[in-house]
Amino acid sequence: MSPSFASMRSIAVCGLIFGSFQFVPIVLVATEQPDQSSTTTPSKKTEKVIRLVSFPVRGSFPETDTQSSPFGAMDSTLTRLMQRIAKATEDKNISGIILKIRNPSIGRGKVDELRGAIARARAAGMKIYADLEMAAATDYLIACSCDEIFMPPSGSLLITGVRAEVHFYKGLLEKIGAKAEILQVGDFKGAGEPYTRSSMSPELRKQYESIVSDLYDQLVSAIANARKLDPQRIRELLDTGLFMAADAKKAGLIDHIAYSNQFDAAILEGTKNSKVTIVKNYGKKKQDTDFSGFAGMMKLMNLLINDSSNASSARGEKIALIYAAGVIVNDDSAISFLGGNTIAANTLIEAFKKAANNDDVKAIVLRVDSPGGSALASDLIWHQIRQSKKPVIASMGDTAASGGYYIAMAADTIFAQPSTLTGSIGVIGGKIALGDTFQKMGVTTDIVSRGKSSGLFSILTPYTTSERESLQKMMEEIYHQFTTKAAQSRKMELAEMQQLAEGKVYTGRQAQKLGLVDKVGTLHDAVTAAKEAAGLPADKKIKMLILPKPKSFLEQLLSRQSFETKARHAYLQTLAPNWVNALVDLEIIQHLFRQPVNAMLPYRVMIH
Repeated sequence: MSPSFASMRSIAVCGLIFGSFQFVPIVLVATEQPDQSSTTTPSKKTEKVIRLVSFPVRGSFPETDTQSSPFGAMDSTLTRLMQRIAKATEDKNISGIILKIRNPSIGRGKVDELRGAIARARAAGMKIYADLEMAAATDYLIACSCDEIFMPPSGSLLITGVRAEVHFYKGLLEKIGAKAEILQVGDFKGAGEPYTRSSMSPELRKQYESIVSDLYDQLVSAIANARKLDPQRIRELLDTGLFMAADAKKAGLIDHIAYSNQFDAAILEGTKNSKVTIVKNYGKKKQDTDFSGFAGMMKLMNLLINDSSNASSARGEKIALIYAAGVIVNDDSAISFLGGNTIAANTLIEAFKKAANNDDVKAIVLRVDSPGGSALASDLIWHQIRQSKKPVIASMGDTAASGGYYIAMAADTIFAQPSTLTGSIGVIGGKIALGDTFQKMGVTTDIVSRGKSSGLFSILTPYTTSERESLQKMMEEIYHQFTTKAAQSRKMELAEMQQLAEGKVYTGRQAQKLGLVDKVGTLHDAVTAAKEAAGLPADKKIKMLILPKPKSFLEQLLSRQSFETKARHAYLQTLAPNWVNALVDLEIIQHLFRQPVNAMLPYRVMIH
């Protein structure tokens, strides 16, 4: 396994100078700790060793790597965690898995994915233990899918129901003299409301009441089924909301009260002559870190220049797994100063072309986690997907709405999680006028123009009547294209699709009942469906080609956005996270509004 920096006894590094591309020899000497995933020989012949692996469940869990590291993965992704759970399940030397669940900042779609991975491991005979400390609904939903739940005496359970929060920035814009002008097609298309209102419109409130009700029902059902309690009793417990460990155990919500170093007694209950050994860093990628001498320097340069993270370069039948995570924009030039995630149409189109031209690729899975974005970019991606002569299966994550739904509907089959936010078939257009803001800052502007609509894209002034009419006409035409293509994709009459459209947002479970998606299922289910569509046995192990290809470490070093932006975003988050999120939203929406028409749902919707 790759040693952490803490496990290195000595590190000697000389400089690596890029200015003139002159390389000074590098020496990095590392001594690894013993491989903890190797088989342990019991000290006593009569003593049975129960080997458990421990996986942390914390952080944001991005869908996949966007960048690679020459020293192996530094952060955990959703895909990697599920792969490690699957690997441990198949290991005959492993008796169980402990999930140390520590407030992961993920949406309900990713929660459903993890629950699915845990369910598959349990079905294969693996025991899964949940280690909780202070657990909110997200933590507890994951823990409920495990065999047993542990919590220390001072731990607490905070399950208070379901709450949706939509942030509104009209007041912020007014304070700086900015004015948002947003047009929409679809009575329920509320994407512009955060910038033009201080609260939800009746239409927006109605759809979020429907979403929250469905998510609440899913929460009650999941807990009731897992803990074998009556649903009405779960509703009563949710109304109470806050439980210390002893109260949670008394209510039947957890199984054991113990510190993490006291798990052994409960796990070993009923067994004799046994001991528990916990394996950490199980399944992490091993990396040769001896870079001494000239050969070591060449080895390091190869790691810096080439992407070693994608192990699917070997020949053989493959499924291409293409990730679309973030706001959809036209091209890679849309770099976020504050670190917002974006999907470039040109990058995604190239990924589909690469999969189409690879003879080893037998089918494609499109993984979507996006609130939408540019209508043009969404349509270009949709068109490229439709060109595929190979089966394409879409899998929806936390969100696949508006433009995210647009690209997903090009697939042959669509899978959604029960909690996925999807639909929002509608379009918006507009801009944020900053003329008064500039005046407050002492910036004045003089204008020379020709043409009645010359100021349509100016960031200084609101729309004139004629400009607004021109934009509305264009939006209605794009909305007609969107709904027509959606109706054709879902094999519906246009009138039926128009009733489901108008910007209405649904959970994945609701969308499946309405015919907007085909099946409720995980990414694993989508991959299985892709194998079947390609004529491959469902149980056949097959390599995955991950696209777009993560940036190499050298590309990261040469990219301002890669390091500076992430460092800036992380620093600002520690100072004022809510303000940073608001500014990220405004930055992305301002970029999108350089185009006349967009397809996206309210960008930041917090589901608690």
